[in-house]
Amino acid sequence: MTRGAGSAPQRPVVGISLGDVSGIGPEVTAAALARPAVRRALVPVVFGDGPTLERFPQFRDYQRASPEELGRVHGPTAVEVTRLAAKDRVPGKPSRVGGRAQYAYVTAAIDAMRARHVDALCTAPVSKEQISRAGIPFMGHTEVLAESFGVEVLMMMDGPRMRIALATNHVPVASLSSRLTVEGLTEQLQLLSRSLAPVVGRRPRIAVLGLNPHAGEGGLLGREEVEVIGPAIQRARRAKVDAHGPLAADGLFAQPERVGAEYDVVLAMYHDQGLIPAKALDFERTVNVTLGLPVPRTSPDHGTAYALAGTGKASCVPMVEALLKAAALAAVSPPGARRGPRRPARGR
Repeated sequence: MTRGAGSAPQRPVVGISLGDVSGIGPEVTAAALARPAVRRALVPVVFGDGPTLERFPQFRDYQRASPEELGRVHGPTAVEVTRLAAKDRVPGKPSRVGGRAQYAYVTAAIDAMRARHVDALCTAPVSKEQISRAGIPFMGHTEVLAESFGVEVLMMMDGPRMRIALATNHVPVASLSSRLTVEGLTEQLQLLSRSLAPVVGRRPRIAVLGLNPHAGEGGLLGREEVEVIGPAIQRARRAKVDAHGPLAADGLFAQPERVGAEYDVVLAMYHDQGLIPAKALDFERTVNVTLGLPVPRTSPDHGTAYALAGTGKASCVPMVEALLKAAALAAVSPPGARRGPRRPARGR
């Protein structure tokens, strides 16, 4: 964050990619940015479609810029990445052109991250299907950001009652075992500890889940806990990471209040193991956070919701929480501490 000598801390500049213009991204972004608490917390830079932004009074007073013109901003700014035809920005009716456009908003925001024009990034929901239909291989924001910066990252669901990080993201269940390695899990635990230490003010206590039912029952129900997860925990502990496990997921999540009191974060082994309890505990206020990037990245934990787009019924609360979390993380993440390790070559 840029600060003048002797001046009061400035509000963090948060880049916001608008998501699929045919989804609820534009309307929940506009509604969230109208909230006084959000306006006080950050300076928004919205990357999106010109005509779509012009639909919302909230954006009419923003400074205007093209991606090529963007520098360090000093007030709310709208960056016009596209000017889509009316047929390609109809709420509830996604298009192939719109799929290409929503990916362009993400890449423009990433360019701004690289140039350090923004202190944090918040991404409105995109459609993996529509981006893929446009001919762009896309598994998710997390994967694109990791590839763009060449770093190891972690997806973490940050909720009011519990934080849950994921050792693997959008991968088939059949390939989970081969994706988990001692080296990879050890580095993830170190990244998780390093990233959360400024947030909790000390070394965070990390609960590490097993992959198999009952955490493998000592090898009876699978060997991953014995051969991979357990050794990774021990290696991380030797590196001063306060990690505990492997623990059975069903037993741990049965007492969420106790988990929140005893542990600062849970490391789940796969997508649904972590996201089901995170969304069940508090769907609206749980924020998707990407750890390990040069600047923090957050996102509301929901999709494009085409059935709600344009109806005015979509709640902006998840976007409010994501924006406030981005600003808060930027405030405790000095540039020198925000870089994750380079992506390792993995093998058991």
